[in-house]
Amino acid sequence: MGLAQGTTLQSKIRAARQDVLSQLEAFRLQQPKYLPYRLYRWMAEHRAGELVARSLSRDYPAMMERLHGLAQGAGLRPSTVYLLNVLEPLLSAAGDCTVCPAACSAVAVRGKRSATDEPIIARNFDYLPLVQPYYVVRESRPKGKLRALEFTTAPLAGAVDGMNEAGLCITYNYAFTIDAPAPAAAPISMVISEALERCRTVAEAVAWIAARPRWGGGLLMLADASGDIASFELSSTRSELRRPAPGEDALFHTNAFSSPQMLAVQVPWEAVYTNRAPTALRGRRLHESSEARDRRFQQLLGEMEVLAADDLARVMSDHGASGTPTDLTPCVHGAYWQTTASLQLFPRSRRMRVAYQNACQAQYAELAL
Repeated sequence: MGLAQGTTLQSKIRAARQDVLSQLEAFRLQQPKYLPYRLYRWMAEHRAGELVARSLSRDYPAMMERLHGLAQGAGLRPSTVYLLNVLEPLLSAAGDCTVCPAACSAVAVRGKRSATDEPIIARNFDYLPLVQPYYVVRESRPKGKLRALEFTTAPLAGAVDGMNEAGLCITYNYAFTIDAPAPAAAPISMVISEALERCRTVAEAVAWIAARPRWGGGLLMLADASGDIASFELSSTRSELRRPAPGEDALFHTNAFSSPQMLAVQVPWEAVYTNRAPTALRGRRLHESSEARDRRFQQLLGEMEVLAADDLARVMSDHGASGTPTDLTPCVHGAYWQTTASLQLFPRSRRMRVAYQNACQAQYAELAL
């Protein structure tokens, strides 16, 4: 599978190494002034391989093979692909979590809150426009395991979001955490991809992911064909599951934890981006966007009792009470990150709708397993 991805997407993967890394401010901010860029990139690639190769070999051997096949297909050194796969947790660790390049929002409904009774996850991937040309959806067919449709980027062995043939759906929002694995482990994207290969239900996926070594922080929205939905708060060292309150059939989250156990390892509420962060973020409070988007989702979902797919699309494309899009609105239009992809996942009918656009402009392509 890695060889097929690397061969098919060779030009995109090589361009990501050449163009994205050189233009990614968060990556360049860690470059010592005395080092030429190419030497700095080579050292970062070597360091990435050192950090995770042993863990992958021990805990995720199939994913390690996939990564090496990807590198072979793209005609790159494995160390280069290691860096592209662990860049986010590596930068967060280096920058004290002040450089995570994403926002993101997810809403799940089922039962009485779903117009068709089918569970639905709606999700905005708020990321850097620089990376948008490298988005892909792939169909993974691991031998003897579950097939899956996975939204990811060209160089990644893991998945950002996905749905498998049993109807299990998982989406991934980034979180700002301060705990780190010792030693470094696989990024959460790889854990998601392997969970989709193995698990059929929310309960199975949560148990499997919680028990696996991982590196990074996130909020996973999960749904399955039975109608179970859950928000799973995750860091490198702990996790906490949240299901709808009794009588409720909806959940949402952005990038901030809600459980006391997870808040203990989240960057403090009052934290401000420093000069180690990209220029557009400096001086701003880290959690400002998450708090504003959480309040808006609370309001919007409180005003709508039953939601169909188009209703969820309107919620995700909301520009706030004033109608003016910013980086504080569900459809993010910011100086640093923007809503660059919108997805809807339907676990019972095994369908996925995908648009590589702002939510307010989304024209979905529909895929099915």
